[in-house]
Amino acid sequence: MTAVFITGTGTDVGKTFVAAALARHLRIAGRVVDAIKPVVSGFDPAAPTASDSGVLLVALGKSVTIEDIERISPWRFASPLSPDLAAAREGRSLDFKALVAFCRKRESACAGSLIVEGVGGVMVPLDVTHTVLDLMTALRFPVLLVAGSYLGTFSHTLTALHVLAQRNLDIAAVVVSESPIPGASLEETVVTISRFAVAIDVIGVPRMRDDATGHPAIARIAQLL
Repeated sequence: MTAVFITGTGTDVGKTFVAAALARHLRIAGRVVDAIKPVVSGFDPAAPTASDSGVLLVALGKSVTIEDIERISPWRFASPLSPDLAAAREGRSLDFKALVAFCRKRESACAGSLIVEGVGGVMVPLDVTHTVLDLMTALRFPVLLVAGSYLGTFSHTLTALHVLAQRNLDIAAVVVSESPIPGASLEETVVTISRFAVAIDVIGVPRMRDDATGHPAIARIAQLL
């Protein structure tokens, strides 16, 4: 595949952690890779390196300047809210057609693998009528669903898989990124989700202090690209 869309069962489940580790792994392996996070909420221009966009740029071996962030994240909002609400607080709105076109253009321009990181979870509103699910449906990129190991993840993950399947989206894998305060163990979470996610790879990524670049789970995900 030339592009993959990384979404989550919710916010703060590890999408950027997984996206950055995957980008870094592909780069170290000598493969051409690019990454974008078109929409960002909670962006602080005074701390660009700490932003999700900054983390992705570092993983790509790029500089972290506002110009570089603009290149991969053209829609940035200050409030840490869903994009529709964050944009409204600034008297702005997100142009869904322009968003789809931006992603398509970046896919066409990429000579290798393109990682597209979504914002929030599967059903997060982007504007008054569109959600992240609508963006994934418009793009038709294979989807990498990132879940956590927190209490409640089984319902959230299986619900997300259900709506993705309803849109006939290709689910590349489910990645369980170990939560800071887990419910069941990472292994138990992977086994349980696997029982219901028939014919879908479910890959557990343990919580690590730095990045997961060298972990076998990241190598396994990279093999899907």
